[in-house]
Amino acid sequence: MTQRSSRGRQVLNAGLLLTFGAVASVAVAEDCPRGDLDALYCDRNGDLVADPPANQDELVDPDTLIFAYTPVEDPAIYADIWEPFIDHLREVTGKEVRFFAVQSNSAQVEAMRSGRLHIAGFSTGPTPFAVNLAGAVPFALMGSDDGRFGYTLQVYTQADSDIQSLSDLAGKRVAHTSPTSNSGNQAPRALFPEEGVVPDEDYEVVYSGSHDQSMLGVVAGDYDAAPVASEVVERMAARGLYDEDSVRMIFESQPFPTTSYTYAHDLAPDLVERIEEAFFSFDFAGTALGEEFEGVEKFIPITYQDQWEVIRTIQASNGVSYTADNLE
Repeated sequence: MTQRSSRGRQVLNAGLLLTFGAVASVAVAEDCPRGDLDALYCDRNGDLVADPPANQDELVDPDTLIFAYTPVEDPAIYADIWEPFIDHLREVTGKEVRFFAVQSNSAQVEAMRSGRLHIAGFSTGPTPFAVNLAGAVPFALMGSDDGRFGYTLQVYTQADSDIQSLSDLAGKRVAHTSPTSNSGNQAPRALFPEEGVVPDEDYEVVYSGSHDQSMLGVVAGDYDAAPVASEVVERMAARGLYDEDSVRMIFESQPFPTTSYTYAHDLAPDLVERIEEAFFSFDFAGTALGEEFEGVEKFIPITYQDQWEVIRTIQASNGVSYTADNLE
């Protein structure tokens, strides 16, 4: 064999290796479609949520389940409110269950992504971030016996304010809750331009940190107005946290889905079945949870693909990409 033919074969072999590597990479990519999901996850069935791990050894079946509700003003109060459900979850799953008080949406998402959180209620807007960054799988919402669920975006101002409509917000100081919040930020940015006012252009946006703080800030006169979630306003009114006569609603949207209840994508299938059984068999009547969420009678089954379509549309219209930086 001549030196030239030997060198030619080496070049050919190198080319074949490169070609094989490229084909293999494409094959791996095709075997693990992701859509908007983080590189940690695959979505082979196209339902927009992370599949369980293909390797059975990666499935998780912990002795203690960690449960978290969405960040709220006073986590201690909600730990007590959720206790009847947590007791029920213990009984049905046969697991110890602990309530984990989270301080922010980003901390909650990171906890599930890192494996420290197994079951969680994520607020409407942050739910797509939890799905795509943390492998959360939404499966339930709070609803009524006839299957109805949802909340609305409401905008409040002071009762004696000269603000009568959204267009009157021009030049005002308006409290949004946080960048990822649906009713507190994303929906206003998508819907308000059609009503004649553009956030950040026509009025000053000030992030309050939560719906509670937005509402109390309006009552105190710290903000001229605020978009908030109707369900939060109703709970605050029921607890007497503000004088209902001191504020006035100037806008209300069509309903959105409420907090999504999710499990981590890598939980063992039989454990997932018991978790779902615990949610769907829980009776709200006569419990602190039922008293807190007035009008709610049960958990109802949902899918992220269907019930969060409107939220994904709103976020897409705002140019939202599901990254950790955008969650902050």
